[in-house]
Amino acid sequence: MPRRAALLAALFPFAAGAAQVVCALGSAASAYKPGEDQRPTPDALELAGRLNAAVKSICHNTCPSVALFRNASAANVMLVADAGQAKLIYAPQFFSAAYEAYGDGGILALMAHELGHALDDTLGAVWIKSTWPPELRADAWAGCVLARADLAADEIESMLEALAKYPAPAHPSWELRRPPFRAGFTECGGDPSKIGNSK
Repeated sequence: MPRRAALLAALFPFAAGAAQVVCALGSAASAYKPGEDQRPTPDALELAGRLNAAVKSICHNTCPSVALFRNASAANVMLVADAGQAKLIYAPQFFSAAYEAYGDGGILALMAHELGHALDDTLGAVWIKSTWPPELRADAWAGCVLARADLAADEIESMLEALAKYPAPAHPSWELRRPPFRAGFTECGGDPSKIGNSK
């Protein structure tokens, strides 16, 4: 992954209190130890910078920060509300494996899904269906963010494969997730022909 420092920005107004796992793309969320959070690697910050620019193009100056951490006890990648702050936490061993399989596009997609929960919690959009459960709304926001992320063709294919491969335990099948993702991708300026109908 390329190297460059950046800040990850998104939205999240959670109340102070005990850490709350909002979404985990893995089954071991209960093993997460907040005291083991560490600074992210420069590689992860580079990708976060790309998402940051995309998110800012959606919410402009109303985007508070979401902290990015690495933590070996995390359930793959997860969004946690802790003491009134939002944290996107990734397990370094998971990101390494996901990067080997799906490259930058895969990591961007997994992070974008988690950010989608933060965006859904604070932004409204007429194209987000109120009947969609939270995971589908997060997929729709992920599609929107990724449409603004200036992805290369190979990154688009990789992002779809990674989203299908690493769902949260509560996620419906990829076939149910694809339409909301496509809606967000299209609504935010992406070419729907680039994401196809398969996979």
